[in-house]
Amino acid sequence: MHLRYSFRIYPTRPQRQALARVFGCVRVVYNDAVAARKAAHRSQLAYPSTAELDKRLITAAKRTPERAWLAEVSTVPLQQALRDCHQAYRNFFDSLTGKRAGGRIGPPRFKRRSNTQTARYTRRGFTLKANGRLYIAKVGELKIAWSRELPAEPSSVTVIKTPTGKYYASFVVAVDDGTEMAEPIADPEAETGIDLGLKSFAVLRGGKTIESPKFFRQAERKLKKAQRALSRKQQGSARREKARLKVARLHEQTRAKRDDWLNKQVKAIIGENQAVYVEDLCVKGLARCRASKSVHDAALGMFLARLESKAARTGRTFAWIDRYFPSTQLCSACGALTGPKGLEGLSVREWACGCGAVHDRDANAEINIRREGKRLVAAGHADT
Repeated sequence: MHLRYSFRIYPTRPQRQALARVFGCVRVVYNDAVAARKAAHRSQLAYPSTAELDKRLITAAKRTPERAWLAEVSTVPLQQALRDCHQAYRNFFDSLTGKRAGGRIGPPRFKRRSNTQTARYTRRGFTLKANGRLYIAKVGELKIAWSRELPAEPSSVTVIKTPTGKYYASFVVAVDDGTEMAEPIADPEAETGIDLGLKSFAVLRGGKTIESPKFFRQAERKLKKAQRALSRKQQGSARREKARLKVARLHEQTRAKRDDWLNKQVKAIIGENQAVYVEDLCVKGLARCRASKSVHDAALGMFLARLESKAARTGRTFAWIDRYFPSTQLCSACGALTGPKGLEGLSVREWACGCGAVHDRDANAEINIRREGKRLVAAGHADT
């Protein structure tokens, strides 16, 4: 398993200038690679290989007056940019042929200066110093704010500059499953199903409810006002840049709040339960309905991915329930399919079964999900 550990870095002014050159060179090499492959496609020629592009766009380009400044930065992030472009095209073609899971993705696009800037270094391009600083080739030693120790030696680091001007170092570390193994919970009832939704973010065992914080909805009014102000500013002006930073900060604050909240919920659920069972939701399908904004704001897919990863690292049991399992319609008392059905049933929050049981929609679904998850685990049909 490969994990990312991100830390804030604080480059000096000369180092920021050096990093700006690196980001610019990486962006140009990547865009040149995309342009070369688009030109080959228009001419009905075979796509040039990464090795061929390396010779043409880096080695040979450094000897030309137009690209001589490529020699001012380390060649490692430039080569990684070509590999990233190659992987982006591979993902695109695999999605067209069905080899790649998930929905179809578009072809690689040109990188923009105003977006997040990245430069990836392998072991040849960076070193962790004994004084706690990060040395980057042709940039220098960067001050890094360590919030925790790395569990192993990193294989690569990506230096990131956000649209708001903050810098981060993102390390890739290879770890084994169970590297953060938690103490097993003796209580046999310490397990839960999770019924996700929009009215309540999640319903756990015993009817425990996690309310949705709706971070984007809270910031939407300020964001709308800031984006309207940005649209009125003249292109290339200093005031437009100031307005752009304001919009970027609002997005960044919303994302940071959501990430922090999701991490806390995942940690609490894993810490309180020995086994966790969840439905395999089609989040992309949910995002195509009228409530798409609320679905994106809830970040259901991100929550499930982090929950599964945390369970694997801590040694907890985690199982997916088939998305077509009728958890809402199934009566948890008698097993009859008497629950609300169809679009008209979405507004039904409480219903009565013919057996006399009265169910809360979400609490009943959680019971059914938990039972189905235990059955799959006992039968050996679930990945845990």
